[in-house]
Amino acid sequence: MRRWALLLALGLPLIGALDAEAQAPQRQGPPHEWTFGSWTGGIFPAGDTGTPACLGSPSVIFTRDIVMRISVVDTAYRERTIETVAQTPNGLEFRFTAAAPVIGPMGPRAAPDAGFGCAGGPNVLRVERKGPDEIAFPGCAEFPSSLKRCTTAGK
Repeated sequence: MRRWALLLALGLPLIGALDAEAQAPQRQGPPHEWTFGSWTGGIFPAGDTGTPACLGSPSVIFTRDIVMRISVVDTAYRERTIETVAQTPNGLEFRFTAAAPVIGPMGPRAAPDAGFGCAGGPNVLRVERKGPDEIAFPGCAEFPSSLKRCTTAGK
C-alpha cells in the first residue's frame, strides 16, 4: 500500500507538468521572421550570394524592428521603422512609421528615397516570396529586379 501511495505522490505532479506543457501555446516568431538577414539585388540583378562581398554590401537588410535599404544617391543605409507586418497570400505587407523629414534650405521635406518607390507610397512595402531565398518588391520602381538572400559558403 505504501508503494502505491509513493508512486501516486511522485507520479501525479509529473503528469500535471506534462499536461501543462501540452496545453501551452507554442511561441511563434513575428510573421516576417523568414525575411531576417541581408538581401542583394533589387536595383540590379542579384550577383553571387555566397561570398563575403554579398554580406559586405547588401541592398536590403531585414531585422525584427527595422528595414534598411541602400540608396543610389547616398552611401548610408536608409532605415525604416516597422509599424506593422501583415501576411498576404504570397508574401508580406510592411507598414512603416512616417519617415522623418530632411531639413534643407527650403525647409523640411520628405527624403527622396525614404521609401522603396512603391505604388502604395513611402510607408508601404509589399514583399512577394518567389522561392526559399528569393523575394521581389512588386510595383516598386526603385527595386525592379528580384532580391536574393546573402548566404555563407557553408550553407
